[in-house]
Amino acid sequence: MRFLKVFIVSSVLFFIAFYLGANYYIMENTDLLEENSPFGFSNNIDNFSDSFLNRLEVEAKEPREFNSLEEAFLKSDRINFLILGMEDARTDTIILASLCPDSKKIHLISIPRDTYVHRKGYDDGEKRKINAVYFDHGIEGIKKTVSHVLAGIPIHHHVILDYEGVREIVDLIGGVEMDVPFHMKYKDPTSNPPLDIDIRPGRQILDGEKALDFIRYRKGNNKMGYVDGDLGRIRAQQEFLKAFLSKVKDNIITLITKGLRYVETDVGLLDALSYGRKVIGISTEDLEFHLLPGNSDFKKVNRRFYSYYVYREDEIKGLLEEIYNVKSNIIHEDNSN
Repeated sequence: MRFLKVFIVSSVLFFIAFYLGANYYIMENTDLLEENSPFGFSNNIDNFSDSFLNRLEVEAKEPREFNSLEEAFLKSDRINFLILGMEDARTDTIILASLCPDSKKIHLISIPRDTYVHRKGYDDGEKRKINAVYFDHGIEGIKKTVSHVLAGIPIHHHVILDYEGVREIVDLIGGVEMDVPFHMKYKDPTSNPPLDIDIRPGRQILDGEKALDFIRYRKGNNKMGYVDGDLGRIRAQQEFLKAFLSKVKDNIITLITKGLRYVETDVGLLDALSYGRKVIGISTEDLEFHLLPGNSDFKKVNRRFYSYYVYREDEIKGLLEEIYNVKSNIIHEDNSN
């Protein structure tokens, strides 16, 4: 299914979580709100919703500072979501989205599907890729694996979207405008679903089908495409997410009432209400995108070479310390006598 699922969810969860709860509350308490509303609820539901949200908006503030990453993981109010895009039984897209309720900033770490993870007893070359974990261990297994890769970070919730959801949700908001960098053309009738990508270069509005193709594309049948392969695709997906989030703000009610049926998540209504209030007023400028620190490499497994993405633990720790606002441990020596 590719990354579109991811965007949808990351945006839906963060941009919309509150609206989901607010919309439910309004529908369930229409009579009470009409009786007590000082601004004509029955005549102007939109004005009511705006005023209701404005009253509940929490002002952004400086996040708390911690002495170590371990302390931050235990005491931080951050809420972390694992966002998965599935291709059959494999996770084609993996993103860790971390929301800071204080600063209203969201950090999204893209984890390449070929990230090298050697699990005990799973010695085949393909089984050493992180996208194979879900098939063997389900959602709890992939959550534990991602937490391990990211220095033990806690993962509070997960979100999954399917192919149908990708197409439907993009169509629900009227498409997404993107600048396609080159002619994307690729056919693979054996793929599930079959691939027949043909997107001309230039700025254009992508409907659900084209958006899905844009997200899935990595290289053409002639082997030409993104110079850096899957990493180039990840960057394109991040640009798509920014454009998607800008568009979704104007289509929030439609997305809530018709789009959430395509989302599989463990985020309940009460959590949505709580999280949502924390992110009222958030914008695309509050999103920060990261690629899991590491590099592409070949490893020989059982006399065959496989292409992997090898993550770098020290750099990952540094990135997370920055995200979690951990104090620098650098000691400046006093050279004076």
